[in-house]
Amino acid sequence: MSKNEKTIEIKIEGKEWENCLNKAYSKANKKVKIDGFRPGKAPKEIFLKRYGIESLYNEASNYAVDIAYTKMLKENKEDAEKMVAYPSIKVNDVNEKDITFEFTLTLKPTVKLGKYKSLGIKKEEVKVTKEEIETGVKNILNRYAEDIVKEGKIKKGDIADINYEGFVDGKAFEGGKAKNHPLKIGSGQFIPGFEDQLIGLKAGEDKTIEVTFPKDYHAENLKGKKAKFEVHINEVKEVKLPEFNDEFFEDLAMENVKSKEDLYKEIEENIKKHKDMHAEDEYLEKLLEKASENVEVDIPNVMIDEEVERMYKRFENQVKSNGMNLDMYYKLTNTNEETLKTEMRKNAQRNVKDRLMLEAIMEKEKIEASDEEANKEAEKMAKNYGVSKEELIMNFGGLETIKYDVKMKKAIDLMKK
Repeated sequence: MSKNEKTIEIKIEGKEWENCLNKAYSKANKKVKIDGFRPGKAPKEIFLKRYGIESLYNEASNYAVDIAYTKMLKENKEDAEKMVAYPSIKVNDVNEKDITFEFTLTLKPTVKLGKYKSLGIKKEEVKVTKEEIETGVKNILNRYAEDIVKEGKIKKGDIADINYEGFVDGKAFEGGKAKNHPLKIGSGQFIPGFEDQLIGLKAGEDKTIEVTFPKDYHAENLKGKKAKFEVHINEVKEVKLPEFNDEFFEDLAMENVKSKEDLYKEIEENIKKHKDMHAEDEYLEKLLEKASENVEVDIPNVMIDEEVERMYKRFENQVKSNGMNLDMYYKLTNTNEETLKTEMRKNAQRNVKDRLMLEAIMEKEKIEASDEEANKEAEKMAKNYGVSKEELIMNFGGLETIKYDVKMKKAIDLMKK
């Protein structure tokens, strides 16, 4: 037996056990047929003479186990508070007078903390480059850009509407022909070299383009083959980016953006915010990993199993939110439930260890959370999720769960010192 397990025997006897046997008799009597009696009407002594009292033990134990479990919790409050899973239960002895259950409790393990402050872990300093800001602004401008038909020559960035047909060794190949295909020059959508050879052409012109398929091309019959494409240019459009004017900023509908300077500032702040969040996540991960190395704890397998199940459920919900189900995911990735859960197990063990460590820090440092602190945290979370505070508290399992999260954050803040 693991040192985190404890067995407790509970006996149900006397009137309590008699009541359980009577319930079992009433249920069984309705199902049997005894000559001279309608179903359920045979006297108990007649039933027992034919089937024996032993025939009632299994059903009666189902009634008795709830009584025994309640009794076990009441008589062993200290151990009950330390349970990390529902106990395993077996019948040790059963007879006409009593039944004895053995409960095997898995208790929260003892955590021996090591060093968890002044760990020498520093948060990465976040910087935003001009190039990142320019890219962010460009992405927004492209979302509001217009495609305008032009008369001149194709240049990089233009959209060419083309008809084409491809030939290998003088023969057309499957999938190599299309009409009115819009192709943005420089997008890399076509075979290397194809788009570059369109630059300088005008609408109405034709050209034979010669290219070589890459050696790693997806179609086996075309890998590394030389090909010719007969191309006709139907139309050329240029991408016209919006100007920084009142009309653009009105369409943009960003609360704090009324000018070009405002837009650049907003983009910079957004990039910094996302980088800060990423840096904070990495910092916390390294912090917990370092502190966890100094912790000694024997984690019961049942805690890891339950964490794997939680992770599995979260993953299933993520897959569903992407319009798939797990069967589709398994087919796409050539995996199954067993391999997925095996992969999750290492992270599950880490999660449980981190949680036990933080709970031990909370206990050692006497960290508490008031109703006021929990309500403020709930308001903040509700705003982020776009729901009411009451709805959030209900979905998170009550105010006590929010208090637990507040205490966890306080413990992590202590580790940062």
